[in-house]
Amino acid sequence: MGSANNSTQPSRLVGRLAPSPTGAQHLGNARTYLLAWLSIRARSGRLLLRIEDIDSPRVKPWAAEQAIDDLRWLGLDWDEGPDRPGNHAPYFQTERMSNYVSLLEQLRRSEHVYPCNCTRSDIAQAASAPHAHQEGPVYPGTCAARSSRDAETLASPYAWRFRLSAEPASYRDGFAGPQELDLKTLGDFVVYKSSGTPAYQLAVVADDYAMGVTEVVRGDDLIPSTFRQLALYRAFGWDPPTFYHVPLVVGTDGRRLAKRHGDTRLATLRREGIRAETVVGWLAWSAGLLERPQPVRPADLLAEWDWSRIRRERVIWNPAILEDWKR
Repeated sequence: MGSANNSTQPSRLVGRLAPSPTGAQHLGNARTYLLAWLSIRARSGRLLLRIEDIDSPRVKPWAAEQAIDDLRWLGLDWDEGPDRPGNHAPYFQTERMSNYVSLLEQLRRSEHVYPCNCTRSDIAQAASAPHAHQEGPVYPGTCAARSSRDAETLASPYAWRFRLSAEPASYRDGFAGPQELDLKTLGDFVVYKSSGTPAYQLAVVADDYAMGVTEVVRGDDLIPSTFRQLALYRAFGWDPPTFYHVPLVVGTDGRRLAKRHGDTRLATLRREGIRAETVVGWLAWSAGLLERPQPVRPADLLAEWDWSRIRRERVIWNPAILEDWKR
């Protein structure tokens, strides 16, 4: 599938904040949201708020509203979203299902996808060990010889997998720089689940394109997903946004933030009376935007915003910081 270069600056910048309501938002999420907000607002772009709620078994009924409250508490705003309808509504993925169905049909007609009824245990038994960037074993291609029409003959439930090229692919990340990956190390991936719902890879590409998003800021753990998404952009003949993948916030054990690192949920910080400016100040310092942690609002950081100032190493969260905030 060759190379994709998405570094061209568009004339109209559109960014997005896209929380997933599968749980509470924490400091790691907040740091990425802050950088996404600053990058767009500093250049007078537009910002959208989208709730990525298609992962239905894990979605919590309270989490979407809480995420919106968290973002407001931090001092972040947006031009369109569930509370501010505009030209790109609806803003919940579960309300955009008809578009996903239409795009799946397009992929079927072009034979970019094939039906796969392999179970997880089937894949684990047939595949080699997972690569470092994989969530699980690489799909071994068991069903890859099928055409989309073969779905009509399958009695068991099946998912739709996207056919990835076996050649290397590359793109230039707005923050992480040149990225290259041999696509065969990813394996063909699911774009539509056997439950009849779209997978993240298809939904996020469909929504970003339909909403006119030109810039995506997210954690660097999603760089492998970017190669999958760029393959989808090419299949549809669409121009991709510019991707900025930033370092994660991790615990002292080097692993991404979780309950084992203490309670870093924004809702908890709010309930305990910690000022949003204190949190934003630490996030800004951790990113390299301040010489020392000090209370600030997001708007205070706009004048001197520059991607070149952002630190490239992962941020280590120490629970002792929270104790300082409580004093």
